[in-house]
Amino acid sequence: MGRFAAGTVERTLLPHFRGGPRQADLFTTVSQGRPGRFDVERTNGAWRGGYPDNARDSRTELVPIPAGVPTVRPQPQWTTTTLPYARIVAAGTGPYPVVDHTAVTEIPAGGGAPVDRPDGPTPGSTARAGGGGDYLSNEIAYRATLLRDAVRPAIPGGHLHTPVLEFGPDNTDPANGQVTDPVFVRNRIAITGQVRAVVTVAASEAAAARAADRK
Repeated sequence: MGRFAAGTVERTLLPHFRGGPRQADLFTTVSQGRPGRFDVERTNGAWRGGYPDNARDSRTELVPIPAGVPTVRPQPQWTTTTLPYARIVAAGTGPYPVVDHTAVTEIPAGGGAPVDRPDGPTPGSTARAGGGGDYLSNEIAYRATLLRDAVRPAIPGGHLHTPVLEFGPDNTDPANGQVTDPVFVRNRIAITGQVRAVVTVAASEAAAARAADRK
């Protein structure tokens, strides 16, 4: 959490969002999600839920934006993917289903208790969890897409959750399990191959959009 607050995400991505030889045409942040499916996270929330990180640092607060990096003011509660999610979902990129994941948790405008919203945030609401939750995956996605909005709003980008990388059914006991097995290797190859396919679909869509803009 401390490194995020210090701007490691923004400073890593900024050279690729600005014009020049390192400029990217598309980006996606990636993390492991749930078993058996990919999720293209539609919405990211500006909230840290307080779960400790690997340094046992715990913060429950609005995602802090570091000084000295471009940003959007006032700080938005939500950011949105600009990946071509409908095209990705429909493309048949591999053995796992790909879901346009729209659910969030919000405090509705006017206050009250947090509410789960399966179809995304309502106007004026306060974020309590984005599509990727209220921990590191959501925060890196929020930071990346907020920086995009501040620097280069037209670049396609967002967050992709991959399926959980599962071991074989006879290799699940931490007391005697192995670090790899044939099922694990097969799943890893399938997931990484499908990540490449998803990125290829998104990049092809972005290239087509750029070509259309030049006409």
